[in-house]
Amino acid sequence: MAINLHRRSTFSNVLVRSRMARAAVALLALAVVLLAPSAAHAQPGAPGFGPQVAISVVPQMAEAKAGDRVALAVIMDFGEGYHAWPDRPQVTLPPEFAGIFDMESVIPTEIGLVADSLPEGWLAWDTQYPAPVPQTVFYTGMPVELMSFAEQSIAYIPIQIGPDVEPGPLTFQTQVFFQSCDESVCYPPETQVQEVSLTIAAPGATSGSAASAEGYFAAFDASVFSQAPGMGADGSAAAAAGGGACEAIAVNFFGSSFPLSPCGPLGLALLLLVAALGGFLLNLTPCVLPVIPLKIMGLSKAAGDKRRLLVLGIAMSVGVVAFWMAIGGAIAFIAGFDAISSLFQTSWFSLVVGLFVGIMALGMFGLFAVNLPQSVYRFNPSQETVHGSFLFGVLTAVLSTPCTAPFMGSAAAWAATQPAAVTLATFGMIGAGMALPYFVLAVRPGLVSSVPRSGPASELVKQVMGLLMLAVATFFLGIPVSAWLQNPPAPASRGYWWVVAFFVIAAAVWLVWRTFQITKSTARFATIAGLALVVALVMAALTPGLASHGPISWTYYSPEAFAAAQADGSVVVMDFTAEWCLNCKALEAGVLHQPDIVALMRERDVVPMKVDLTGDNEIGQAKLKALDWVGIPLLAVFGPGSGYGDDTELKYDTYTQDTVRQAVQQAREGLTSAR
Repeated sequence: MAINLHRRSTFSNVLVRSRMARAAVALLALAVVLLAPSAAHAQPGAPGFGPQVAISVVPQMAEAKAGDRVALAVIMDFGEGYHAWPDRPQVTLPPEFAGIFDMESVIPTEIGLVADSLPEGWLAWDTQYPAPVPQTVFYTGMPVELMSFAEQSIAYIPIQIGPDVEPGPLTFQTQVFFQSCDESVCYPPETQVQEVSLTIAAPGATSGSAASAEGYFAAFDASVFSQAPGMGADGSAAAAAGGGACEAIAVNFFGSSFPLSPCGPLGLALLLLVAALGGFLLNLTPCVLPVIPLKIMGLSKAAGDKRRLLVLGIAMSVGVVAFWMAIGGAIAFIAGFDAISSLFQTSWFSLVVGLFVGIMALGMFGLFAVNLPQSVYRFNPSQETVHGSFLFGVLTAVLSTPCTAPFMGSAAAWAATQPAAVTLATFGMIGAGMALPYFVLAVRPGLVSSVPRSGPASELVKQVMGLLMLAVATFFLGIPVSAWLQNPPAPASRGYWWVVAFFVIAAAVWLVWRTFQITKSTARFATIAGLALVVALVMAALTPGLASHGPISWTYYSPEAFAAAQADGSVVVMDFTAEWCLNCKALEAGVLHQPDIVALMRERDVVPMKVDLTGDNEIGQAKLKALDWVGIPLLAVFGPGSGYGDDTELKYDTYTQDTVRQAVQQAREGLTSAR
């Protein structure tokens, strides 16, 4: 898979929290050494006390010309007895480290290019890291074998020279981030930047191997050059020979795939319209539906004043768009924030949203007037102010994040790999599509003027919505609790769904009871009671499945489990999911847990494999990124007929039972997909 060089000022693609953790580790490292230099266990040392690892970079060719593909050997020469953590996918912690070290305390080695040092049009593939070797350490007081980079470890960076580079000498930079250790201590992490000199030959000249490269490239896997290099440093698409047509993306809709080319102004405009359609459909998801009646009721109070109604509607619409623009900005400018789901990788986000929605729900019952400080009253959505409408728009957009509407997933995934301006435009259109219904209500007062503004019916709607919002708050609060209790790759607990069901059923029962008391119309009561009964029965029927892990005996993903299934020649049906992903749960319940698919998953040559991303599952996140995907839900199918590589085409963010059956058949036999 190629990496995009135009997006970051450095090569880093690590999560933001990892950078923060590393800074904290470095400061802690210095403090520990100064305060306890005689400690016997593996504690960080002080700067300058450890080895100076010698790093050099050797290009595969002494001279290269435009369009050539060249590997760079990044050579790490360690002093005797010293080593460094390997790259993240290859990090393994011995059982003896349990309770002492965890994956968060590991500082893996990262090697890549400094993007700003490259001319436009250059391409790069993912770094090929060396295999780690065992090193004996005494971090627990006893000898333990730890897999590490040691002695002479060589990584390779495959690059392709841009088509318009001028002949002559050229320099660019590589960067190595690592933490060196000896048998008893680990030293503060450091970054080394090396300049690479390459001579660009004139067109027609012969490229040749560098004399200094002899022996360094024996382990380089040149087959990576057979893969499409992807996007270049200038943001334009490039084919294998350094040119070619812009590559189309596949827009998925319940198993059907529609190719869409984003090339040129017309193609980009069409993709932005698809993004807007996906944003509009977010309003129909279960994440957003509970709050829409509240906003309609609020707007109805201003229906007699067209100017005020317009201002409030615009304020809410701006709030929706502002949130999605902020998400686009985070993806464009913050290293490691590459998907909407990145919000849920920090448990405080769900916790804050859950508390905020819970406070709003209590406001529906008038609790603010008697029990809470007056300052909290501003969060009551009945306060129709400009800033209140703006914040309500932000909240509405926040509530939509666990759901991904059809069309939106493909557009967002594509936008995450584009230049910042395109990323911001795409997410802005998602926000505009979502905000459109509220803007229409604001400019058409007649659509909300008939909504009850006061009286028993209005209070009943508020109370029912309050109970439903308590269900939403329970969902968001249950996510961090599940994440805290989870031990990846094992699944997270789902017990909180019983509390969610309680509030939904309570809302349905209260709606029936109060409607019976306040209406004299038998037809109206029968209609409302019938709808409430359907909601209660559906929730009661779904909850046992939502609270359990379903009828499929899942294998939880690890590189070893995937390799074992590949060695057996099995078909691997890999489901990426998380507790906060409502679309994932809907697809599991509506497709994967159906009897025919359950029977398919139990066949001898099929391995159902789940990747649970609720908590800090870095191995699972790495697999998702290797598949060139930035969000969930995702179902990926591998097998002998389609290949086990990460470039499989059998990837779906929406799917049906037929989609799964056909994908399994294609993975088995390599048949042409009937999607």
